[in-house]
Amino acid sequence: METPVTESVNNNSLTIDEMSSLDIVNLMHQEDQTIQKAIQDNIEKIAEAIDLIVNKWKIGGRVFIVGAGTSGRIGILDSVELPPTFSINPERWKGIIAGGKEAMWEPLEQHEDDQNNVIQELQHDSFCEKDVLIAISASGSTPFSVAALRYANQVKATTISISCNQQSISSIMSDIAIELVVGPEIIRGSTRLKAGTAQKIAINMISTVTMVRLGKVYQNEMIDMMLINKKLVKRGNEMLKELTGISDQQAENLMKETNNQLKNAVFMAITNSSLQESEMYLHKAEGHLKQAIKSYLND
Repeated sequence: METPVTESVNNNSLTIDEMSSLDIVNLMHQEDQTIQKAIQDNIEKIAEAIDLIVNKWKIGGRVFIVGAGTSGRIGILDSVELPPTFSINPERWKGIIAGGKEAMWEPLEQHEDDQNNVIQELQHDSFCEKDVLIAISASGSTPFSVAALRYANQVKATTISISCNQQSISSIMSDIAIELVVGPEIIRGSTRLKAGTAQKIAINMISTVTMVRLGKVYQNEMIDMMLINKKLVKRGNEMLKELTGISDQQAENLMKETNNQLKNAVFMAITNSSLQESEMYLHKAEGHLKQAIKSYLND
């Protein structure tokens, strides 16, 4: 078989062990230019993946991001940020990494060959056809993520793969194959570099745009964030005042009345409505605040 690009030699860095720090940094910066092209080449597929996730989410589906090593850590990192940022149930967007939670802190890359554990985890979570599996693997052939794809196909779930090689086994097995071909790394096979960065960008796009499409953002504000500490409560109050033009006291009163539910508070301030009306119109608009406000004002 032909050597995958993620494992091939980068001719531009053959003398990296002789270079100065400045020369190595410049080389890394030049090599990173391939990342944006790789993303650009996959914009339509990334958007298509988002649309599939949104459709599944609306019928109660969940998202599982599966990977090993760097790829698995990227999936976990993104997953754990979503509940506080967008107030989603952490069980609905979940990262699974080879080696379990310990692999976030320890080098347990030997578990990337474990094909049984990932299936057991998916079965434990009752993974089914209305769910979405995102398999992240720089090579596209990591046994851990490939096994997850195979199981997802068996239960007829939606499958998305993110890899850095073309026509990998992961791509062939997926409904949507995002292939971020960034070329060989400056240190052969060290996919924590360009490949990892490209994967993180793609995952950021997928999760963020999904949340926007689900009504978790108003204008460009995190209208559904969890106000779980003093900094975030202050940010929420400032956001409420900036978006609506109300006074400090009015903002404080609304936040108390809504139990720090910022979306309801903004709706009530703009429409001069009750909490009950806010909840009703937001439900009707599937959580989209701008749509809910327009609907109320047009009634």
